[in-house]
Amino acid sequence: MSFDPELFIHAMSHRAPPYILEHLNLVLIPMSMAVLIALPTGILLTRPAYRRFSARIMAVFNAGQTIPPLAVIAIFFPFLGLGYAPAILALTIYALLPIARNTITGISAVPQDVKEAARGMGMTPWEVLRKVELPLSVPGIMTGIKTSAVLTVSTAVLAALVGGKGMGAVIFAGINFSQAELILAGTIYIGIMAILIERLLTLLEWYLSPNHLK
Repeated sequence: MSFDPELFIHAMSHRAPPYILEHLNLVLIPMSMAVLIALPTGILLTRPAYRRFSARIMAVFNAGQTIPPLAVIAIFFPFLGLGYAPAILALTIYALLPIARNTITGISAVPQDVKEAARGMGMTPWEVLRKVELPLSVPGIMTGIKTSAVLTVSTAVLAALVGGKGMGAVIFAGINFSQAELILAGTIYIGIMAILIERLLTLLEWYLSPNHLK
């Protein structure tokens, strides 16, 4: 497989950019859905009344990340067909585990004496969660979200195999036509996306963290 610098420049400037927005959709939509599902679930499983369900639910999330995304797409193919819908579903399932696990770990790591002091000040359980536990667990929660985001950026490449397009269409076109320029261009753009998303989430983490943790 030869490498042509001129074709590489053309791939970087013309062939790959049209797929950037599609790839971002394959990342942002599943990540938003995963956060909406896994974050409340993780919080709920740290409450005394629901801790007994933690092992079972986390086992389900573990299975969701263990099963390859293409297998998930195959399972739901009779109902959703091909394209964006099954790809987004598979990526959402794949992103749940790190968010839920780090949410539970982050909240559980808040010192017990801090929570006791908050309750001693007359705070209700909801106020302790909102004003004490969640702010102190922001770094742990955001670590899970960043991990899921980076994994989703790379895994979304597989969406192209089922008509989901994205930057995977560029990479697989390079593989099919033996064009290293396309493969490298797609890979570079995916790396840039992963870095930018991780940095933006780090800024969000800094903004949400209590002042003494910044």
